[in-house]
Amino acid sequence: MSQFFQIHPLNPQIRLIRQAVEIIRNDGLVVYPTDSSYALGCHVGDKRGMERIRRIRNLDNRHNFTLMCRDLSEISTYAKVDNSSYRLLKSLTPGAYTFILKATHEVPRRLQNPKRKTIGIRVPDHPVAQALLDELGEPLMSSTLILPGKDMPETDANNIRELLEHDVDLVIDGDFCGVEPTTVVDLVDGIPEVIRQGCGSIEGM
Repeated sequence: MSQFFQIHPLNPQIRLIRQAVEIIRNDGLVVYPTDSSYALGCHVGDKRGMERIRRIRNLDNRHNFTLMCRDLSEISTYAKVDNSSYRLLKSLTPGAYTFILKATHEVPRRLQNPKRKTIGIRVPDHPVAQALLDELGEPLMSSTLILPGKDMPETDANNIRELLEHDVDLVIDGDFCGVEPTTVVDLVDGIPEVIRQGCGSIEGM
């Protein structure tokens, strides 16, 4: 049975944030709000957590997992970023974008796209997500909470709890946070290529 925390979407209660991060550090899988929609998350070293996400979402091994990072400096630890890509990242983060980049050796191979050796990178613009990342001190391995057979992410925390109460360890209710996934931009070759148009604007890209 999953735990259920109601965390204020603008002023997260630090006590609950610390409890949530303790669950993550103990190999817990959590549902949490972002600036685009709810997401599934676990710590980078949690191999079982990754497999649980695969099972919940019915994903194959070609899926690009995403590392939720606190800021640009953390991105450079896990992804190879050239100067032009850095400028774009700086202009669009934090925000509702996922960037596909070549992974560095800091990224476990199981998280990388097996053929392209890439990883999704994101800096969320949501107080709860940022508070979790600040307290954790490392990226969250994440995936948008889109269930099999659905086209859009889940939006209601109480409904998520009912659907996944035996599959995750914690559901964080951060109120309504959106129904559209991120805009996905491939930067592997240094030239932005929009792979998926989501809630992040592509004007001027």
